[in-house]
Amino acid sequence: MHLSIIIPLFNESESLKILADEIHSVLNDLNYVYEIIFIDDGSTDNSWDIIRSLTSETNIKAIRLKKNIGKSTALDLGFLHANGKVVITMDADLQDDPHEIPALYNMIINDGYDLVSGWKKNRLDPISKTIPTKLYNWATRMMSGISLHDFNCGLKAYSLDVVKAIKLSGEMHRYIPLLAKHAGYDKIGEKIIHHRKRTYGETKYGGWNRFSNGLLDLISISFLHKFGKAPMHLFGFLGIVCFLIGFVIAAYLTYTKIILLQFNMTDRPLFYLGMLCMIIGTQLFLSGFLGELIIRNKPANHVDKISQKIGF
Repeated sequence: MHLSIIIPLFNESESLKILADEIHSVLNDLNYVYEIIFIDDGSTDNSWDIIRSLTSETNIKAIRLKKNIGKSTALDLGFLHANGKVVITMDADLQDDPHEIPALYNMIINDGYDLVSGWKKNRLDPISKTIPTKLYNWATRMMSGISLHDFNCGLKAYSLDVVKAIKLSGEMHRYIPLLAKHAGYDKIGEKIIHHRKRTYGETKYGGWNRFSNGLLDLISISFLHKFGKAPMHLFGFLGIVCFLIGFVIAAYLTYTKIILLQFNMTDRPLFYLGMLCMIIGTQLFLSGFLGELIIRNKPANHVDKISQKIGF
């Protein structure tokens, strides 16, 4: 199979049939063998009814989450079920142009990229969305070292190996390029794409909170990459350093009390600082130890049990 096209959605009933027809129109002329996978993230409108009617076509599949969990979980399910050599993700709101798909496909197959991200160079979004997005992308470039202009663009292309190597949760879909790089897939490209105005409904993403949440997620990913499999390396180290500082303070005060007979050590603020350092150091060390226990007894992912599939 040449292509898997994954489309996560939430309350986009007006655009689904149009989007499916556009994709068919573009790809059927190129004789690609492809599948379209709609992931309904707990829509409350009639999106699922429309998707079910579309699955009468053999190359359209669908997964429905029984409640709104988030785009990362929807994409993760799509990645799990994708079979194409190239996987394309796109939004369901008609702002991503299906005519970009062949060029993205060629960049993966012929140019050897592991991942290609779309760049909406000429955005047609309101200023309340574009300014936070520019700040978010700038901060992400600085912290990740990946030179992309539009990390959160929904239109991306991946080799199948990439999507099988990464795991999404929370709001980590914003940082798929960074996750791919951490997994060893560092040939990451970018393509300027045609951005279309939203035709139906309204955006499902916030403005300024998108920047703050994105920055926190970036910190989380950076932390997990360095210490996610060995939390003791961070918490244990900090705990030992903090405890030793407290121990040295306590030893000094004990020396001045017993040997020099100068003062009652509990009368000095330094005594309480030393005690505090030892307590915090012990707590940090135990946090690292508990983290090690947790990651070694990680529960299985049961998200598949709260979904309904058609066409698989």
